[in-house]
Amino acid sequence: RINGLKDQNDVKKIVFETSYIVFGLGDVYLGAPCAVPVDPRHRLITSKYNPARTFTTDGTVGIGGVYMCIYPRSSPGGYQIIGRSLPVWNTYLNNKSFKNDKPWLLRFFDQVRFYEVTEDELLEMRKGKKLIQIEEDQFDYAKYLTFLSENEHSINELQAKQKVAFDNEVLLWEQDDHNNVNQTKSEQEEEESKATTQNEVLKGRLVSAITGGRVLNVLVKLGQRVKLDEPLLVVEAMKMELTIYSELTGIVNAVYCEQGKMINTADI
Repeated sequence: RINGLKDQNDVKKIVFETSYIVFGLGDVYLGAPCAVPVDPRHRLITSKYNPARTFTTDGTVGIGGVYMCIYPRSSPGGYQIIGRSLPVWNTYLNNKSFKNDKPWLLRFFDQVRFYEVTEDELLEMRKGKKLIQIEEDQFDYAKYLTFLSENEHSINELQAKQKVAFDNEVLLWEQDDHNNVNQTKSEQEEEESKATTQNEVLKGRLVSAITGGRVLNVLVKLGQRVKLDEPLLVVEAMKMELTIYSELTGIVNAVYCEQGKMINTADI
């Protein structure tokens, strides 16, 4: 929708027609490519997850902004996932597709093309039983400039269409933010009305958030007995999972956070 496309098939068609040129390595780490479609008409625009995923399996292909990345190892990540591909990092150097005893597959200005395969075929390829198809070629910059000039009208037309779709999407985001602000105000008023009761109930040790983020999991219930250093909840922030532990042995008198809700530093 953000690109003005009709459906997922349009996205799929573009991904398989695209030749991505690598402009950077190590965008995440370990030789992860930062690549852009050679043809500007194939440059999809996407948002990134906020908060990001805490786990993305190796070989995942994602798009963030206009950049394509292949995750070399399992890691956190915020790019929009479009598929999974072959390994681009080879720790044990047991795949002959990796040259010159280097554990990373790609180099600057390499071009990457994707082809559709079944899940079973991909798993067989990932075992190293099939080599990656690599072809040597030259990138003629003069010819590329000619290509851009000859297709200037269609490129500008598509980019204008993308801008309209993007601007409309931003309006939807702003409306969602407005609704969330109103909801937050209501929640704050409700919390303020509970303040007196909360102060009366919480006669023990208050447990506050060490950082802002999203509550990934609440591990205790009201009335539960907990021990010193027992995990109470998990907060997702900055592509990490942070566990908050009990500072003493006691009983849970109140729980004021919910799974999936955003919290700020020092929230109770």
